[in-house]
Amino acid sequence: MNSVKGLLAASVISIQNSCFIYPACKTCFSRLILDSRRFNCLKCGCTGEAKDASYRYRLSLKIADTNDLFDITVFGSCLDPFFGVTAENLQRYIQDFSQLSGEANAEASTGALVQAVETCFIGKRFIFAV
Repeated sequence: MNSVKGLLAASVISIQNSCFIYPACKTCFSRLILDSRRFNCLKCGCTGEAKDASYRYRLSLKIADTNDLFDITVFGSCLDPFFGVTAENLQRYIQDFSQLSGEANAEASTGALVQAVETCFIGKRFIFAV
């Protein structure tokens, strides 16, 4: 699954969603089911306390090369340099900001993050390993 089939030089046309991080299983990287106190991985069965959940980047993009449009999703720590922090630290910053500012500003902080990601990626050319 991790073998590279080829390289694709393409420009980012748009960001496909506003959710850039997800709670991920440390064993299989699948999305965790979280409730207020526990997490559960439906794929491999891992469980634990919600406060110990790990987070991972997931950035869905629409990209274009000279001939075609593609939908592509970039996962994991390769995005750390673009965000400046790990996904776990970004999740912590978002939670801390939401608690300090209250629920009324949660949408504003999400909007600011989306705008920053769009500025960083849209219109830029990258080489994608596919």
